[in-house]
Amino acid sequence: MLTSPELPDCFYQDKPTLIRPNTLNSKHSLYLSNLDDQKFLRFSIKYLYLFKKAVSLDMLRYSLSKVLVDYYPLAGRLRTCSLDDQKLEIDCNGEGAVFVDAFMDITCDEFLEISRKPNRSWRKLLYRVEAHSFLDIPPLVVQVTNLRCGGMILCTAINHCVCDGIGTSQFLHAWAHVMTKPTLDLPILPFHSRHVLKPRDPPQITHTNIGYTKNTLNNAHVDVSQYLQSQQPLVPTSLTFTTSDVLRLKRQCVPSLKCTTFETLAAHTWRSWVRSLDLSPSFNVKLLFSVSVRKKLNPELPQGYYGNGFVLACAETAVKDLVTQNLHHGVKSIQGAKSNLTDEHVRSMIDLLEDKNVKTDTSSSLVISQWAKLGLEDLDFGEGKPLHMGPLTSDIYCLFLPVVGNFDALRVQVSLPESVVEKFEYFMTEGLDEEENGEQIGLI
Repeated sequence: MLTSPELPDCFYQDKPTLIRPNTLNSKHSLYLSNLDDQKFLRFSIKYLYLFKKAVSLDMLRYSLSKVLVDYYPLAGRLRTCSLDDQKLEIDCNGEGAVFVDAFMDITCDEFLEISRKPNRSWRKLLYRVEAHSFLDIPPLVVQVTNLRCGGMILCTAINHCVCDGIGTSQFLHAWAHVMTKPTLDLPILPFHSRHVLKPRDPPQITHTNIGYTKNTLNNAHVDVSQYLQSQQPLVPTSLTFTTSDVLRLKRQCVPSLKCTTFETLAAHTWRSWVRSLDLSPSFNVKLLFSVSVRKKLNPELPQGYYGNGFVLACAETAVKDLVTQNLHHGVKSIQGAKSNLTDEHVRSMIDLLEDKNVKTDTSSSLVISQWAKLGLEDLDFGEGKPLHMGPLTSDIYCLFLPVVGNFDALRVQVSLPESVVEKFEYFMTEGLDEEENGEQIGLI
């Protein structure tokens, strides 16, 4: 067994290769919507999958080349528009996705043991592309690492400007489908035209969008996000909540309130985060959380829409109202933010983002991204579903993650300063029966 949480180095037999689409469609530029190319999303989402049994590398490469025929933007390259250097587009040139294979002297069981604690050495599991800027990194980077026990770790970096979590899940499942059912058509084809989300001309800002700002200072001239980023090292923490845990939290809403699991856990996490940071009672705090607008727009986005089809809803309240009352206040704030997201409100957001000086207001915000209920944990390349699925890295942004083997459970992961983590974990588990509480996975 490994005595240290540090992962061993990867052994690379071959240099990275570029996997091009099996058949190249005509080269062209692909318009990105204002939801796609906002500065807040100019990064790659990094996923990590652990499988008990490896699959053929040659078959992975071949099936990737086949699926990239339909998902060709992932084989292209991002660039700035010739007429507007603040606007991005995809050059669909078929240049290819980066594919790397490696070996690591570790077993699945050893990795699962290590995954109970924070581990920056996980970064070894994804090939680092040397690039001068964000635009120089290919939209899709894949590393497949075979393990000593015959298992496999699959890591992918997918550019967030190309797609959201729903799009990522759609692509990964399409890849697995081509691998396991090569003679059958894809169940969902990607719809690439982003023009359905074009801004109106002229823009019509009809709603107040408190989740965005032009001003870097908030009401109290304190930038919580900047403070958190400055407190190094940040320590990731991860806690699992079962159905019974969520029911206990719902009972803390007085007066009682009909609410979803997400609303309950988001309010609880927001409240615990604020309490652990000891913010001034008069300080205004925000919660930004991802909401799919695919079915909120009129008309609805086409099935398979392959772009960012979500916006960040924003709840705002004073610290004193959030922390001195029970969960009722936080849940009501979240429900109000969700109900505001009408077709017209979303269109107003898209129009607002025509102004490239507008940015997501993270200065006093906790940001929650929902990775659960997307089917990410059900990926199967032919040798079974993953033993573990999650992000490769952790940040100050909070993730609601699926729990492999328990569809109804949720894992909450966020990074905080070392001096804050213990308080946050205390507030998150306060009032929950330890015996029936879901396993606390610990630091990841």
